[in-house]
Amino acid sequence: MAIIEPKNKSVLALKGLHLYHSGISNCSMRVRMTLEEKGLEWDSHHLDLMKKEHVTEAYFGINPNGLVPTLVHDGQVIIESDDIIDYLDTTFPQPSLRPDDQAEIERMLEWLHRSTKIHLKAVKTHMYATRMRGKMTMTDELKTRYERLQTNPDLLAFHAKSTSDAFTEDELSAARATLDQSFADLDRALDKRTWLAGERFTLADIAWVPLHYTLDILAGYSFADLPNVIAWAERIKARPSYQSAILAWWPETMTRLPAQAS
Repeated sequence: MAIIEPKNKSVLALKGLHLYHSGISNCSMRVRMTLEEKGLEWDSHHLDLMKKEHVTEAYFGINPNGLVPTLVHDGQVIIESDDIIDYLDTTFPQPSLRPDDQAEIERMLEWLHRSTKIHLKAVKTHMYATRMRGKMTMTDELKTRYERLQTNPDLLAFHAKSTSDAFTEDELSAARATLDQSFADLDRALDKRTWLAGERFTLADIAWVPLHYTLDILAGYSFADLPNVIAWAERIKARPSYQSAILAWWPETMTRLPAQAS
């Protein structure tokens, strides 16, 4: 569990559930869906990633990676979206978002962790190289500030490539191959299944449906050859939490990218 001691001590006084998040962040979508599925009240601290509202001393003092989401619960700070949604389901167990069977719980956790594992080098690399190309440049002042605040070497390396459109063809091919394999596995896992783990909607489904949404909308990634994934996504789109946690926060300025751009 990624519970941390923040440098920005002001958040220690926060009571209740406070979420630092962004409308376009698929990791934030997971947490908002979990909160909505459980009917929990929470305070929103929205950060516009396109305006670099997260690149501040104050926010890096809350989340040392400068990423969203961050959950603060009664002064306790939790980072990493897979840990946050697991924390919420454990802390607020009803209604449950995990299977009853232990083998299916393990299956859920495998899908949950896999969604996080592919995020930087596959999901973000593919999206930044397609939809975000040329849009992530920073002023010299902002670039200097980010590099001073950021201590994670993987994020520093990704930032350097994303702000200068410097992804290599090998990196893009590897990202696409990882996405293709991951969603092919997802399609096979959903064969004759309604949900990814057990008999009901769980954290596994919550972890993957934002990837489907953002890859479809932002990156023109085609799911045409994945009928089980398409049917699964349509089932989730009918849930109120999908409407309130994903669609309601999606900025109107972020439009669908034509499929041929993938």
